[in-house]
Amino acid sequence: MVERIGEGELAVMEVLWDTAPLSAAEVVARLGPDRDWSDSTVKTMLARLVAKGALAHEEDGRRYRYRPMLARDAYARTETRRLADRLFGGRAAPLVAHLAEAQTLSEEDIAELDALVQALRK
Repeated sequence: MVERIGEGELAVMEVLWDTAPLSAAEVVARLGPDRDWSDSTVKTMLARLVAKGALAHEEDGRRYRYRPMLARDAYARTETRRLADRLFGGRAAPLVAHLAEAQTLSEEDIAELDALVQALRK
């Protein structure tokens, strides 16, 4: 299991989940003006993510190109499980109920949840 990924590191992972492999400079460019991070800040995050096993890198001339070693859905599953364990005693129903009560669900959301429940009953 990969160590916890911080919020900034997750932004870097999102870029690489969308397109990989990328160099540090390419990651900075894709993060865009929303994040006012220097190249060295992004390189530090990339190094931390490599150390955590979330990313791998390969040499490409004088630079490294980074790619995820952790799939987005696997990470989401792990984090959802941690949240359910920490706040809801590991139970899914109270987690889903809390999410449903905390925000307005569209008819489409309700239909998707209904289809999921029906599929789980089979």
